[in-house]
Amino acid sequence: MTPAEAKARIEAIRQSVPTEGLFQDKSWRLSPQAFPIPRKLARELARLGPMLRRFQQTCNNFYHRSLNGSLPGWIAEYLDAGKPDWLLEMSRHKAVREDLPLVIRPDLILTEDGLALTELDNVPGGIGLTGWLNETYSQWYGDDLIGGATGMVSGFRNLLPKGGDILISDESSDYRPEMLWLSRRLNELFFHEGTIWRALKADDYPAAHYRGVYRFFELFDLDNIAGARHLGQQVLDGIAKVSPPFKPYLEEKLWLALFHMHPLRKTWARELRESNDAYLRKLIPESWVIDPTPLPHHAVLPGLNINAWSEMAEFTQKERELVIKISGYSELAWGSRGVSIGQDLPQDEWTAALVRAVESIDSHPYIMQRFHKGKRVTHTYWDENANEMRVMEGRVRLCPYYLPDENGNTTLCGVLATVVPAEKKVIHGMSEAILAPCYIA
Repeated sequence: MTPAEAKARIEAIRQSVPTEGLFQDKSWRLSPQAFPIPRKLARELARLGPMLRRFQQTCNNFYHRSLNGSLPGWIAEYLDAGKPDWLLEMSRHKAVREDLPLVIRPDLILTEDGLALTELDNVPGGIGLTGWLNETYSQWYGDDLIGGATGMVSGFRNLLPKGGDILISDESSDYRPEMLWLSRRLNELFFHEGTIWRALKADDYPAAHYRGVYRFFELFDLDNIAGARHLGQQVLDGIAKVSPPFKPYLEEKLWLALFHMHPLRKTWARELRESNDAYLRKLIPESWVIDPTPLPHHAVLPGLNINAWSEMAEFTQKERELVIKISGYSELAWGSRGVSIGQDLPQDEWTAALVRAVESIDSHPYIMQRFHKGKRVTHTYWDENANEMRVMEGRVRLCPYYLPDENGNTTLCGVLATVVPAEKKVIHGMSEAILAPCYIA
């Protein structure tokens, strides 16, 4: 690509940015190029969606089996820690027994050995952003763009086929602009009499006047949303349908640790089918629940070879290729908040993070996860100060978005690449990051 071609593309991208932007008070580096994905990896990403849907179904079944005694009770005890009784009762109601999130977005780090799934987000940001990126870049990449020009918008329409309201809380207000763009495009592409989509503030939503709802707010924030309990009751009464459902146990990172627990291994393999189980075991990094329950004096935690979490405070920086994460139901559980990377911290801060995690087991459980370093990649971006194209050496996170097709099947509708400078350990949206859609190279 010549400098003139790159400049022309950047100008076209700038002109297509909606008036309100895509993120509130946030920016990123624009690239004249989509991020290339080898065809083999694209096929792998397409197959992953149905696998993760089955994983979620299994998590849902495990929770209820733990409650009824056909699986160990400690599964539900971990997942219910810190949640209010009224929310637990709502999440267990027979009216929502089989309800699952309809948008699936894993965070996948591209490593030298393949992909590593570090999180599975049920209330993900970036839906509107990825839809806008795909639509904007489709003029240059056509059918090679994963999801095509309208895959994201069409997938979201299948989630609310009769129209509905996207409810955004103040806590999630950074994402309001992208949801405004999404609702506008839904109406432009699919409007017909009686069907309309709106993006509204959740905090003052008139829940008594029900429409189909997409919940774009975290469950820990429910007490700040006046009509939330009433909306939840409408779901239980069969009047309303809300996606993702009010099920806090499905929004816990603890599942990544429960997946690796030896006592549950055969049950996971049987429920997921052995081929899916084997693939996910390679994909999901080794993870542990940070539980201070004493072990027998001769026992050790598998993979860590320690008898108590206090021993980990003495690990050297090289031995600390580990990440501590709060599991969920907290304002610290999304973005890069509530994350401590062992290699980055001095000994005293690492110890403090361990102590905090151990002491929080009854209210906000934490997990520990093996850290997988992203492979180095290069990608172009437009330097706004120098007014020229440059190449960044960085690391990339791939976020595929899986939404329903017209038959309700889980389908890959787009992939967002986030490329950050190579020295960054945590990969997330930042002013130094390149955000780009992905195409099949």
